[in-house]
Amino acid sequence: MSAERVTAQYNEEFRTPGSGLPAVAQHVKDYPTLAPWRGEYLARPIFFAEREIREFADDLHQLVGMLISLPERMFGGDLEAFRSVLGIDDGQWEVIRQFGDLTPPHFGRADMYHDGTSFKLLETNLGSESGGWGLVSEISRAMMEVDAFADFARRNRLGYVHPIRAVVEALRRFGAPVARGREPVVAILEWRGGLKDYGDLWRNFQSALRSAGLDTLLAEVSDVHERGGALYLGDTKIDVVNRAFVPDQIAEEAGGWDLVAPLLRAHRAGGTLLWTPFSSNVFANKACMALLSDPARRRYFSADECRLIDRVLPWTRLVNADVLTSDTDLVDECLERREELILKANARGGGAGVVVGWESDAATWRRALENSAVEGCVVQQRVRPRSELVVDPISGETEEWHAAYGMFYTPKGCAGAFARMVPAGSGSVISLMAHAEARSAAVFHQSELPIWGEVAAVGVSPANAAK
Repeated sequence: MSAERVTAQYNEEFRTPGSGLPAVAQHVKDYPTLAPWRGEYLARPIFFAEREIREFADDLHQLVGMLISLPERMFGGDLEAFRSVLGIDDGQWEVIRQFGDLTPPHFGRADMYHDGTSFKLLETNLGSESGGWGLVSEISRAMMEVDAFADFARRNRLGYVHPIRAVVEALRRFGAPVARGREPVVAILEWRGGLKDYGDLWRNFQSALRSAGLDTLLAEVSDVHERGGALYLGDTKIDVVNRAFVPDQIAEEAGGWDLVAPLLRAHRAGGTLLWTPFSSNVFANKACMALLSDPARRRYFSADECRLIDRVLPWTRLVNADVLTSDTDLVDECLERREELILKANARGGGAGVVVGWESDAATWRRALENSAVEGCVVQQRVRPRSELVVDPISGETEEWHAAYGMFYTPKGCAGAFARMVPAGSGSVISLMAHAEARSAAVFHQSELPIWGEVAAVGVSPANAAK
């Protein structure tokens, strides 16, 4: 049975009088580890064939490796030239260099749409500050505790990957050198004042990590201090910092370097390890995707790599001050194709700095392109998300929703996925933080084998996982 037929069957059973499926969303909302997150949930999960998720995960793993190789491939290892193209300013670059390691692990959340034919990558979000790990883990687990859904999952061979277990495994492995045979002490560290805006999300993450067996602290950078080459929260030594802030917060805030000085000393001394390095933000910069997509740079990739890029990445081009003054053909193309393009700031997420061409008039679009010179942006081909049919539990009406999917990945491959959903026609930027009607939804894959429930992974092949 195809994923589309599973969806139709789910909606049919959802409408059946006496069905237990309409109660699933409320059970999820009341689930203990999800309580810190006060968001809303879609009335049903989203379904895909396991093969489709596995194939995209394999492509994603290879593409992230290609991103990390860009300095060597395109710039002969000249990091100054590389960061100049990305538009990383001196202050942010100083943060990245001071903290050392410029080769980040494969760890983050890729965002994508499904256009009805295949997944299309929108952003890579490489780094530990990417949110949502706890949400996807616990939504799926909570749903499987409802008998009606567990029965449906069994009959349709539905499975999911629990991302938090992959995070716990990665953090334990990373922290082993300083933990010396015991469980590492991990602290989720936000920027000063960050817990006011993002505390619910990080408390959900903390709760999920604890439920998976890893006790975790939550604090802001102003709460910790360094002693004897290690970082402490009160009298508790921290082995691993799960970084929840980014380089520009350090560079742009007065006294930012003073706030991170204890972390920097502990990091350099080796008593506390930083997960993940700030260089993750370099390769999450959207300009990296424009470098992959640029036809003038195809010579840096093999034929197979070019086919992979064409398969998963929409047409993406860099727009900055140099482009605006030297590449009039590209500027003219962007103006002519306004209704097919979206403009995104290179180093911002959550919908910030986005200008939607098909929702803008010509004058607004032109100004947006001109203003992009200030911080650097990319223009990207519009991806029209396929509609998902969802039965409203109150009215019983079938509604169309659109999804932005997040696929989580670790050095071992795909670690699960979830969806952020908005009603079709309610806006082109699908974001939990920026859209009042947004809902979270679990993603289940339909296995080709007679297995169901939580599975170890649907990610990359063993050969690619070893790269």
